[in-house]
Amino acid sequence: MTTGLASPQDENPLSYDRLSGEWLRWYQVAHRFERKVPAQDRGDIRHNIILELAKARARDGKPIPIPRAYRIAILVIALYWRRETRKPTMLSLNSEIANGEGDTTELIETIADDKAIDLSAWLDAKTWLLGCPIRLVTIARKRLNGIPLDNKEDCYLRRFRRREQKRLIEATVFNPQ
Repeated sequence: MTTGLASPQDENPLSYDRLSGEWLRWYQVAHRFERKVPAQDRGDIRHNIILELAKARARDGKPIPIPRAYRIAILVIALYWRRETRKPTMLSLNSEIANGEGDTTELIETIADDKAIDLSAWLDAKTWLLGCPIRLVTIARKRLNGIPLDNKEDCYLRRFRRREQKRLIEATVFNPQ
């Protein structure tokens, strides 16, 4: 029995027009379900369905009813999509992306550099240090170098911290964001 799927000039020994019996029915079931996968994988999924049907026939030792064959084909399709969705997406750091300003940027350019200076924080700290009391700067240098503070310096640091904490609390209470 021929299916007429292969052209007469096709000399391929694996053409489907030579199938008969159960194999032809399995091919017809597989052909019905192969459209549920992308075009590049249809041949593979067709063969996977036919293979699973042959394995089921070998296990049972009797012909497979068509509803069961459809169920097996549905399972093969579901397993295909499960594998496809679990594949990791690979990105190249050299691929270009839109940067929001109408230009394209390489993905590698968007990675944060741990050694880079945060200019806005640096400018804020520099501005803060310009208005900071000189005595507090000397205390900070002593702590940075590991030199212990005497009692007067420790009291001055504690007073300054309390005063700044009070300002922060008042700023958050009166100007909630």
